[in-house]
Amino acid sequence: MFKVFDIHTHTYPEAISEKACVNLGKFYNFTVYGKGTYAHLESQAAENNVGGYLLFSVATNAHQVPKVNSSIAELVKLSRSHGFKTYGFAGMYQDYPDFEGEIERCIGLGLCGVKIHPDIQEVDINDPRMLPLYEIMQAKGMRLYLHMGDDRPQYRFSEAAKLVDVLEKFPSLVVVAAHLGGYKAWDNAVDLLAGRENVWYDTSSALWAMTPEKAKEIIGKLGHEQVMFGTDYPVMNTPEELERFFRIDLTDRQREDILWNNAMRFLSYADEFGK
Repeated sequence: MFKVFDIHTHTYPEAISEKACVNLGKFYNFTVYGKGTYAHLESQAAENNVGGYLLFSVATNAHQVPKVNSSIAELVKLSRSHGFKTYGFAGMYQDYPDFEGEIERCIGLGLCGVKIHPDIQEVDINDPRMLPLYEIMQAKGMRLYLHMGDDRPQYRFSEAAKLVDVLEKFPSLVVVAAHLGGYKAWDNAVDLLAGRENVWYDTSSALWAMTPEKAKEIIGKLGHEQVMFGTDYPVMNTPEELERFFRIDLTDRQREDILWNNAMRFLSYADEFGK
């Protein structure tokens, strides 16, 4: 059985998890299959040989930022105490008044990157308000995780061209372009992002929306060495998403890389954070 690292997970406190999942489903007009709690996510681990997670949340206003980040740090500790090789990325909001202070605090907490959801936060990837954050992250070696893409005209915040603009301004910034580079905007993402050594990808919220043949084509163009497995939990549960992944005609080595090895390479810098 292949060892699995889930690079893309969201969890919520028990008190709000049901509401959060309902709101997520309404935003995207799709079914959210998980319960949204860390306990439910972890309950799927043993039968699917999951050995670790990248945990993050999204800050939907500036006030939420410190609370969100402290919560993620506590979940990382909990997950590691259960034997998982787990890491956490901070959330950040475009109008937060002290990027540098919160980034320093997050590094002290052991968080090793930042997750931004441009569409939910209603901020362009290359919005001038975000550029000071990217500058700080590039200087400190933190990595940026971005929701990418949408096919609805009102959600153009995370277009691949806007990421290209950021990459040109911050050439040392390492970025994950989630959802195989762009949710429901895959061809555009491949055209603009493929071949960039500092851009990585995950399989989350992509495989259910395309054929296995299309997934193989995109992974081939992006380079399987830069692609990591993710469920986008609670959007999808682990066993169903792994079933979709194994329908793709890949070699065992490619599967090993996408399911575990690539995430370990991507996160190899992270153990220094929080020391």
